[in-house]
Amino acid sequence: MSKFNQAKRIYFIGLKGVGMTALAQLLKSRGVQVWGSDTEEQFFTDKVLAAAGIECEIGFSAKHLDRPIDLVIRSSAYSDDQVEVKAAKEKKIPVLSYAEALGELAGEYKSVAVCGSHGKTTISAMLAHVLKQANLSPSAIVGSAVPQFGGNALVGSGELLVFEADEYQNKLQYFSPQSVILTSIDWDHPDFFPSADDYFATFVTFLKKIPTDGFVVACYDSDNVKEAVDKAGLSPEKILTYGLTDGRLQMVRMWLDEGRWHFSATDGEEYLGEFWLKLVGSHNVANALAVIACARRLGVDLEAIRTGLASFEGTARRFENKGKLTNGITVVDDYAHHPGEIKATLKAARAFYPYKNIRCVFQPHTFSRTQALLADFGKSFAETDEVIVLDTYTSAREKTGEVTSAQLVEEIKKNHTNVIYKPTISEAVNYLMETTNRNNLVLTMGAGDVWQVGDKLIEKFGLLSGSEF
Repeated sequence: MSKFNQAKRIYFIGLKGVGMTALAQLLKSRGVQVWGSDTEEQFFTDKVLAAAGIECEIGFSAKHLDRPIDLVIRSSAYSDDQVEVKAAKEKKIPVLSYAEALGELAGEYKSVAVCGSHGKTTISAMLAHVLKQANLSPSAIVGSAVPQFGGNALVGSGELLVFEADEYQNKLQYFSPQSVILTSIDWDHPDFFPSADDYFATFVTFLKKIPTDGFVVACYDSDNVKEAVDKAGLSPEKILTYGLTDGRLQMVRMWLDEGRWHFSATDGEEYLGEFWLKLVGSHNVANALAVIACARRLGVDLEAIRTGLASFEGTARRFENKGKLTNGITVVDDYAHHPGEIKATLKAARAFYPYKNIRCVFQPHTFSRTQALLADFGKSFAETDEVIVLDTYTSAREKTGEVTSAQLVEEIKKNHTNVIYKPTISEAVNYLMETTNRNNLVLTMGAGDVWQVGDKLIEKFGLLSGSEF
């Protein structure tokens, strides 16, 4: 029996987390009373919670647990020693981690888990949008704001749930979806997975859990994905493969026309015709191929898929065009924080803005990732004209580390001639204000708060137009 069956009052510790906020919205839609607590730091989820009418206490206190509560859900950022977690346990209130709670909820749906090192957020949102446009009324939990959803969750009445399945801290162990989309396997989170082999193994274990009536949509552009699918021992009828250069469902060609990415595709011997996207980059064509494969297996008509893809407007912080400023510069923001993501994003930027002077403002995210992948980071910025490196973003996960941004700058300089170190957001903003010209594209990049650089430039110069797309 699901732990949610008897829980009518659920309290969230770390409510502003992206996944936590989405989970709270889905539970509220079922008539559950939800509220919680978090720090005073502002996130985009503050607006989401306010719009959803979900109360969030600022700060943490055992007194917050004095109200009648049936179940507590805690963010993975907080351990058993956290004051509210301890208070809940002392009161004998059941406590679930976010991943445990999501696994419980997903078990009540015909669920599709989107996993892999890259592309999870975009594919989750894109698939949910296509299913919604096809009148299947799906629910979805996405790792970023989706303007067309009005937040980071989609509340539907159908049997389908699309959710982003994060591998960090081996959260995959709590999920038993009917179907899986596996995008890529590139070693990440070295603070939890000591080696690439450890990281790889968690995906193999996850794939083995796919039930007899389920399937995996696997990107065969990735040798690691191919190997993981093979080692999972899945029967052939469960495996749907896709890719730009390999896989049954494969791109034939792609081209840019009037600000839209167009591509054609085949599924085996079947020609599927042409598709078009509002998103930028070949990596988003690959994401769309995953959605086509999955949606077709779920019974969605090809024309409905084509229409859904063409109308999808993307998610926040994924090559998000913030606008053209009055001084002529263009500001784009992206979440890329892994070498593979940086390369893909810069390749897309160069293709979409071939005549712009691209100035990449990069904020490393986690010391352990930067240290473990230092050489790879050093080779990731070839497509940009300038790299401006900030200090590493410090989060609840890691406050300090052995590697410095100055070391990262020296590593990048081995492969790039124009690299500069600006420790803080304000220093980067001041430098850009003094040196930008109208042909500049300022591309902020990272999983922390580097987006503030673009916002401060917008505050200073003002928007000329909302978007170039």
